[in-house]
Amino acid sequence: MATKDLVRLAIEAMTYAYAPYSGFRVGAALLTADGNVYQGCNIENAAYTPTNCAERTAFFKAVSEGKREFFAICIVGGKDGVLEGYTAPCGVCRQVMMEFCDPETFRVILAKDEEHWQEYYLKELLPMGFGPDNLIKTEQTN
Repeated sequence: MATKDLVRLAIEAMTYAYAPYSGFRVGAALLTADGNVYQGCNIENAAYTPTNCAERTAFFKAVSEGKREFFAICIVGGKDGVLEGYTAPCGVCRQVMMEFCDPETFRVILAKDEEHWQEYYLKELLPMGFGPDNLIKTEQTN
């Protein structure tokens, strides 16, 4: 899938955002290794902490349908849905990406329209990230 198509899908997802408190709408389009795309939007909550970011919405939708291998995510966002700059993922979203993605190969695309975007590898956005490989799995003994 072309990056431009992923950007377009992220912009579309942003239109579904529920952001009555901040007015900052975010959309994400997550590309799986098998070519499927899962869209997500931010969903705010009056209590704030239950708010869910667009990136995590996309990941949770995909994982809940059995997807575990991901190629890239595109993220867009702006106040009142107006794209003026690049919207980077928060730390929690970066950590979720680390759980499911290879930081050496997973691409994070930040776009402000279908013609302008920046690409990063997850390792650039989360250097020295802590992930599944950091935990030593040992066999349980009975």
